[in-house]
Amino acid sequence: MTNAVSTYATWHTDPQGDRAMAESHSPYWRHFIETVPERDFSSKTILDFGCNRGGFLRLLYAMRPFRRGVGVDIASESVAAAVAVVGNMPLQFHVTTDLSPFAESFDVAFSYEVVYLLPDLKRHAEQMFQVMRNGGVYYAVTGCHNEMPLWPKWRDLIGGNSNAPVQDRSPQDYIDAFAAAGFDVSVKRFGYDGLVHATKDRKYYPSILDALSYPAEYKLLFRLEKRV
Repeated sequence: MTNAVSTYATWHTDPQGDRAMAESHSPYWRHFIETVPERDFSSKTILDFGCNRGGFLRLLYAMRPFRRGVGVDIASESVAAAVAVVGNMPLQFHVTTDLSPFAESFDVAFSYEVVYLLPDLKRHAEQMFQVMRNGGVYYAVTGCHNEMPLWPKWRDLIGGNSNAPVQDRSPQDYIDAFAAAGFDVSVKRFGYDGLVHATKDRKYYPSILDALSYPAEYKLLFRLEKRV
C-alpha cells in the first residue's frame, strides 16, 4: 500500500539513525503505554501512525496484547525492518500516510513524536477521525512545539538530521486542528519521571536539567476521542 506522498528510505539522513532512535525511545514508549488509562486491549485493533521500525507496536503487544495492530510510515527501509521481525505477532506494516483504506477500523491509535513533522496537519486530523471507530481514542505525543524553550535550537538540529521537513507549530495549533476535525481534545504533560542517561549527547540538551524537564514538562500527551 503506497500513496503519492514522498517516501524516504529512513527518517534520519544517517541510515543508522532510525535504529538508534528506536533504542533511545524505548523507555519513553513504556511510560506512554503505562500512562494511557486503557489496560485491556485484547479485543482492540490498534494503529501506530509513524511506526518507523515497529518497536512501539511490539512493545505494546508485549505489555497489552491486542487483537490486531497496523503500523504506517513513509520510511521504506524502516518499515521493511519492522516487517522482517513480525513473527507470529498480529501486526501489519505499510509504507503510506494515506489512511483512506482504513475507514472506521481502529479502536485506539498512537503516534509518538510524529505530528510535528506533518506538512498538512489538518488532513492528518481529518483522516485520523475517519479511521477511528465511534468512541475510539487517538493518543498523540509531541514536545516539538514553539512553546518549548529549546525549540529554536531543536528546529535547526532536527532539520539537519531529518529527511522530512520540520514544521513550526504551537500547542494551540494541534488543539485547533484536531478539534476542527471533530475530536474531543484533552491534553496533559507527558510527565516522564524515570531515569535519564546522564552522559547522553548534550547537543539537544545543553544542561542535564534540560534533559529532565523536556519529557516531564514540555512533552505533551494529547487525548483525542471520536464522539459521534
